[in-house]
Amino acid sequence: MSYYFSKTITMSFEDAITRVTEALKKEGFGILTDINVKETLKKKLNVDFPNYRILGACNPPFAYQALQAEDKIGTMLPCNVIVQERPGSRVEVSAVDPAASMAAVDNPKLSELAGQVRAKLKGVIDGL
Repeated sequence: MSYYFSKTITMSFEDAITRVTEALKKEGFGILTDINVKETLKKKLNVDFPNYRILGACNPPFAYQALQAEDKIGTMLPCNVIVQERPGSRVEVSAVDPAASMAAVDNPKLSELAGQVRAKLKGVIDGL
C-alpha cells in the first residue's frame, strides 16, 4: 500500500495552490498550516529549491471523531497535502493516504474513519 496519492496538472504554481485549497474546502477541509519549503530553505540554509508547499488540511468533524477514538492521534494530524513545482508549467499535488498512516494504530474505529477521510482526499486529488 502506498502512503500517498498524487496527480500532475498543467497550470501555474499559484493557480494550483488556489485550486487545491478550493477543492479541499468543498470537501470540508480547511488549511491549518501552510509551510513554504522553498522560502524556508532559502532563509535557513541559503539554498535554492523549487516551489514546494505543505498544506496541513483538517476536516474538523473527522478530526474530532479521531480524537475521541484515540487521544494521541493528534500526533498524526493534520492531513498533509503537498504542492510542488515540476518542469514545464506542471505541478504535482500529493496527499497522504490516511488509511496507510492509521494502519500503524491498532484501533478499528480509526480504520473506518481513515477510509472515509481517504475517500475525500483521493476525490480532491482525482478531481484536479
